[in-house]
Amino acid sequence: MSTRVPDFTPAVDLTHSSSAGPVRHRKPLYVELTPPCSNACPAGEDIRGWLSEAQAGNYRTAWEILVAQNPMPAVHGRVCYHPCESGCNRGEVDSPVSIHAVERFLGDLATAENWQFKAVRPPSGKKVLVIGAGPSGLSAAYHLARLGHEVEIHEAGPVAGGMMHFGIPAYRMPRAELASDVARIEALGVKIVTNHKVTDLMAEKKEGGFDAVFIAIGAGLGKRVDIPARDAAKVFDAVNLLHETSEGHPPLLGRRVVVYGGGNTAMDAARTAKRLGASETLIVYRRDREHMPAHAFEADEAIEEGVKIRWLTTIKEISGSDLTVERMEIDANGRPQPTGEFDTLSADAVVLALGQQTDSGFLHNVPGIVFTPGGSIEVGPDLMTGADGIFAGGDMVPGQQSVTIATGHGKRAARNIDSWLRGQEMGMEEPADVVTFDKLHLPVYSDAASRKQREMEAAKRLEGFDEIIAGLSEAEARYEAQRCYSCGDCYECDNCYAACPEEAIIKLGPGRRYKFDYDKCTGCATCFEQCPCHAIDMIAEVGANV
Repeated sequence: MSTRVPDFTPAVDLTHSSSAGPVRHRKPLYVELTPPCSNACPAGEDIRGWLSEAQAGNYRTAWEILVAQNPMPAVHGRVCYHPCESGCNRGEVDSPVSIHAVERFLGDLATAENWQFKAVRPPSGKKVLVIGAGPSGLSAAYHLARLGHEVEIHEAGPVAGGMMHFGIPAYRMPRAELASDVARIEALGVKIVTNHKVTDLMAEKKEGGFDAVFIAIGAGLGKRVDIPARDAAKVFDAVNLLHETSEGHPPLLGRRVVVYGGGNTAMDAARTAKRLGASETLIVYRRDREHMPAHAFEADEAIEEGVKIRWLTTIKEISGSDLTVERMEIDANGRPQPTGEFDTLSADAVVLALGQQTDSGFLHNVPGIVFTPGGSIEVGPDLMTGADGIFAGGDMVPGQQSVTIATGHGKRAARNIDSWLRGQEMGMEEPADVVTFDKLHLPVYSDAASRKQREMEAAKRLEGFDEIIAGLSEAEARYEAQRCYSCGDCYECDNCYAACPEEAIIKLGPGRRYKFDYDKCTGCATCFEQCPCHAIDMIAEVGANV
């Protein structure tokens, strides 16, 4: 790679001053900037930090850095859609670091080695109720417990995990690994009460002596759709299908199954139908592939397993085993429009996968809680509702929905609840600038292909619900971590030290990095240009007329 020309005015004015030598207008400063991976992570993980320790083989330390932000790495390493990797600067050279695979390795290693969490503050004497043991509720409970609060989760279902347990099939999220992550949170002191549906929030809060509440019941109800039906074939809701299958009581679908929808739940429902014995599984979706909400790899895996997808199609009527469908076309705004062209499909069962909503009716009588027109709960920047001391997050507040977003909400809510309980204001720190690829000074492009996780053959996958992707070995995980560029953070490569023509950089010893001797520095920016990860910025000299 050619050296990038810095986009600032010359650091040294070659016109001499009336005193001694050239005037330095800018000087170098060691900085720690935000890497694009962490900037894109909904859970706010210090990805660069734990990758740095993992590449050195310090796996326990790496795990501790990771779980300071996210308590369920074994889960997220499997089910997160890893937006961190979409921003990874390594992708501009060969392929992104497989961050999720290393995260999974650390999570599984923690289980194998029985690593446990530790509280970071002494008991506060405060008690918090969390409603819902899904990703947001578990995350909030973990962070609150670490901060010294007594936490109790009330969960309507028979086990903790929420949609991670009942909505994500076991071939993507094995139940043993999920249970291990949950058990570790319980071992920290969090009490989880299952089969306990909250119907009167204020009474529950008062009777339990809770000082604050975090509501995280998720979106576990399938959205309804009005489709005329006469003597209809079996019609199922995708959420219920996945839930019943997870419980070990799958419904009888028949040989031909049509799944209506284009999101990730639709893909999971179709792949589940194949595993339950359907020989013909067809997804019907009213938009084209470019506009589908499902992630591309989800659709690819479904197709690999024999699921067929009929794009630009909508169901108009169900009559017995016959489905009347209409062909759609995408307009200039990306919206599907009817064409008046109809066709007939046959199905033994129809599975509706048209989105989820929250069962939040029990909150309508709580003074101060306000709902959006779409049924979500309105919250402030601190995730507090209009009711004092009652917070909400996850799928039940406006915004995008995913396991990792919900986990991030739980962490954010916990820190705000902690501040509220202690009578402190929650300070929102502005993150440092993001280090984009154009800010790096990579001397040479060197390809180091990513280590891919092994996948089960497509034909074998349909034999059951065994996990289809295997994790990385220790050697593969360490190699993958070593592909990280450490964007925006010094890793002591000595480039600046070796390049400085004035010997103005002082080495402080292993792990202590460097400092500048500004009495010698001329501001030539050689160190800046030689820093591969942009851990040096050039800043204006105080009083300089730049």
